Amino acid sequence: MSEPAGPTLKSLGRFGALRWLAVAAIVVGLDQWTKLLILSNFAEFDSIVLLPVLEFMRLHNEGAAFSFLAGASGWQRWLFIVLGIAVSIGITVWLYKLPSRGQSLLAAALSLVMGGAIGNVIDRARFGYVVDFIRVHYEQWYFPAFNVADSAITVGAGLLILDSLLHAKPSASPPA
Repeated sequence: MSEPAGPTLKSLGRFGALRWLAVAAIVVGLDQWTKLLILSNFAEFDSIVLLPVLEFMRLHNEGAAFSFLAGASGWQRWLFIVLGIAVSIGITVWLYKLPSRGQSLLAAALSLVMGGAIGNVIDRARFGYVVDFIRVHYEQWYFPAFNVADSAITVGAGLLILDSLLHAKPSASPPA
């Protein structure tokens, strides 16, 4: 019995996954490049105002989102590294299992989350903290500082929610 001619479903899944893994790699590259620029040109707490509501300020975040667990004794670094790696492995497997067509919104969301997670894992492994530098504020109100990786994770999470809403099946009404 001969092999079928042309690409198989398995190879199509690999091609689709590789395309989305490349998106994640681009996110990691942009994240690390912007952080390198900040590390090379700013000391910690140095800032430059870009707009009345936006500035770049080099900050070091030892915690997670909104500095969650930043005051812990150091164990959180390893927890967040392990979580970031586990999430990235899970997303890689998920991307390989997606069909090569028809799930682009979900695949884009997953690749953004993965790229952001890896970008922040690199920081934690190298420095013990994540380099944040984007600060949005209004008068005396400040949103927590963030970076390109955090932005990718946030956009990816939003796309995951959108994808789930678009593909939600209406529940059957109970019989009367």
